[in-house]
Amino acid sequence: MDVAEFDRFADEYDQLLERHIAASGEKPEFFHEYKIKAICGMAKERSLEPESILDFGSGIGNSTLFFQRYFPKARLAGADVSQRSLEVAEARFPGISMGLRIEDQRIPAKDDTFAMTFSACVFHHIPQEEHVYWLRELRRITRPGGMLGIFEHNPLNPLTVRVVNSCPFDENARLIRAKELVEGYHESGWKNVKVQYHVFFPHALARLRGLESYLSGVPFGGQYSVTGIKAD
Repeated sequence: MDVAEFDRFADEYDQLLERHIAASGEKPEFFHEYKIKAICGMAKERSLEPESILDFGSGIGNSTLFFQRYFPKARLAGADVSQRSLEVAEARFPGISMGLRIEDQRIPAKDDTFAMTFSACVFHHIPQEEHVYWLRELRRITRPGGMLGIFEHNPLNPLTVRVVNSCPFDENARLIRAKELVEGYHESGWKNVKVQYHVFFPHALARLRGLESYLSGVPFGGQYSVTGIKAD
């Protein structure tokens, strides 16, 4: 992850993002909430009510208020390599989420700290050869029985690819197929790994979004999620 790159975009991240997802017909908040609402449903399916959550690659805190909404009892923390992004997040949402600066290839948290770890569209910024390392690092700080949920852009969706290719803070990104991420989960020790696909319909077809739960196994949604459990 390029620290300087994310420091550079921290103060204008939302404006850039909104401009580059305009084709979807949605504001950035739609996608931020979508992921947290979805991960809440996945946690419930696994009978997990996390009392602590870490957002890995939390950036300027765009998921913070949605975590607070869907997990009102959970203690929140955000971890990022960009000090400027953590500062912006704290200024936006003071005292809601603890900011953790990732340095020396390590998340500054003790083993087995969090009941749930989460990451949204971060791994495509990490060199592929480092994926298993970071999946193991996330496993280290997740407590036994806890869950890791990762959302990523789907490289099989042409609209997603077009948006990513035009976005300045994705200029060094390499999109990851779900199969590759699943292999990383298995190699790093996660169990009960599941994949779901999301975001099939743009705003113009929003009335069809009620069908998305039936399409979760179809590999053409704009994004996908992978979840896994840290075995006892």
